[in-house]
Amino acid sequence: MSDLSGELIDSRYQLIRQVANGGMASIYEAIDTRLDRKVAVKIMHPHLAQDDVYVTRFIREAKAAAALSHPNIVAVQDQGWNQNGVPAVFLVMELIEGSTLREYFNERGRFEIKDALNYLTPILSALSAAHSIGIVHRDIKPENILVSHEGRVKIADFGLARGDVIGSTMTAESSVILGSVSYLSPEQVQRGIADARSDVYAVGIVAFEMLTGEKPFSGDTPIQIAYMHVNEDVPSVRSKRREIPQALDELISRATNRDPDLRPRNAGEFLKDLEVIALGLDPKKNQMRLDLDLPVEPIRVPSRTKVKPAIIPEASVEIKETTKQIRRRDEKKHRTSNRVRRNRKIALLLAVALGVGGWYTLVGPGSRIVVPSVVGGTYDDAVSAFTPLGITNISVVNRFDEENSSGTIIESIPPGGGRIETGEKVTLIISKGAERYTITSLVGLTPAAAAASINKSPLKVGKNIEVFNNAIPKGFVIGSKPKVGTKVKRNSVVNIIVSKGIETFLIPSYVGLSGEQALNELTESGFNVESIYSFNENILAGTVISQNPLGNSQAAKGSSINLIVSKGTEFVFVPNVFSLDEVTSVRMLEDLDLKVIVKRVGVMTTKKTTTISPKVGSKVKRGSTITITVR
Repeated sequence: MSDLSGELIDSRYQLIRQVANGGMASIYEAIDTRLDRKVAVKIMHPHLAQDDVYVTRFIREAKAAAALSHPNIVAVQDQGWNQNGVPAVFLVMELIEGSTLREYFNERGRFEIKDALNYLTPILSALSAAHSIGIVHRDIKPENILVSHEGRVKIADFGLARGDVIGSTMTAESSVILGSVSYLSPEQVQRGIADARSDVYAVGIVAFEMLTGEKPFSGDTPIQIAYMHVNEDVPSVRSKRREIPQALDELISRATNRDPDLRPRNAGEFLKDLEVIALGLDPKKNQMRLDLDLPVEPIRVPSRTKVKPAIIPEASVEIKETTKQIRRRDEKKHRTSNRVRRNRKIALLLAVALGVGGWYTLVGPGSRIVVPSVVGGTYDDAVSAFTPLGITNISVVNRFDEENSSGTIIESIPPGGGRIETGEKVTLIISKGAERYTITSLVGLTPAAAAASINKSPLKVGKNIEVFNNAIPKGFVIGSKPKVGTKVKRNSVVNIIVSKGIETFLIPSYVGLSGEQALNELTESGFNVESIYSFNENILAGTVISQNPLGNSQAAKGSSINLIVSKGTEFVFVPNVFSLDEVTSVRMLEDLDLKVIVKRVGVMTTKKTTTISPKVGSKVKRGSTITITVR
């Protein structure tokens, strides 16, 4: 699926960036433009949106999560179809900023016992809320358990959920394909049937992996792992890690028992047993539920000291006065003739000074204009400074300069402080800013034509870089590096990016492998994958029967690939429902994709099955009609 970042969905949700991409849908961080808040928008891949089964599953996820209100479940806020713009079936959820539990596993390996209990508690609390209203998740795995930056644990992806609140379940075959095989319960693998005890089994496997740092079973293919879950007991946790308490080891062993009847009945019962163990490990600790946020009360420090005003001492200054006697000076006798001669000399000197000054100002060097300094200013600043001095002959020279912005005066000729004659020219050197050249578009040109276009500017042609491209034919230019619109210095090197044509891939053969694996890997490689499900008596459900194009052949990225996936045997055996009440009998038969006709005889309030046709053990096709008589 192409990246839809930047699109506006439903005239409301502005997609910012893609944060995850799976086999069924892509998840984007988005802005709810109506409420001005961040949300997560899950958009189904277009090739799946054409399939009513997948669309139904997508809507089921919205209904399942919307039916739940719990602090450890990702809240669903909206669902719909984008009518304007890109066609899309979408789901709007609260945005959880953090990591998945899988990423914690990859980073930390196995957990400390107390940390494992702290993570398992909110997981079970959330599932307990779902089980209490009849909703079963059916796909619990570390990838669907989110941990926010604040430490809040959230369960996501109720796409496989089932229950009376959200309608009928998916088929047995599709649940095997879509679930994660390492966490599937034996009954899901064998019969495609799941209830609350199946979620308990999955949480038990998560707890095993959390405490040991590894999964209980490993194999070369998903089918091998699925058979191990059906035919082998999950190893004891203490066999991998001796310091695990005996009670915790026994609880996980019960939760992962192959017989559903021997497991805790639901997540609530599992949680109660886990809390008893946690209290036993640390009796002094207050057992607080991690599915609640506890407000932090601010610390208040009372003021107990008073500020006393400082006392400033007065300063005393002694002023001493000293009285001196003033002596009379002798009167000087000046002769009149001496005073006249002195005054005449002063007058002569003043006349000479005035004459020299007038010559300097009117005729000599003093008559030239002093040029004021205008460096760092603008042209308008220079005109304002020159005009009062009578400087009007101004010329301008523009020059590139790396240090001064455009329009700034770099220097003047003559410089500031210099002198000019009236009417003489002053030249201003003004910056044109840094010397930069804009990279123009080269898309669609041949490499030779692109090089000629680059050479028109004082730039250098670099190397040709070849890359695959679905839009531009092979041998033509896709773009440049630096990219179009970039401003570069003189003599910068511009590399030309040339198309290698459409990229092709070698498609591996998925025949005999999991259809879910084929769907995920091919979708992530950029192919449009269509899965067609067909009954097959010899191929296990969920396994690829054939593919087109064939395996080990080349195909263009983005092309379509068809997978024929086995739905398993078309036949089932009529189960023994004698003596069971009507509701249980009908549910067991419908879980096997059989249609049921009920004949009621008698007036008893609680009716039990007395006859069944065809008889018990008969081999019939899925969808066949079974008639039972209850009395």
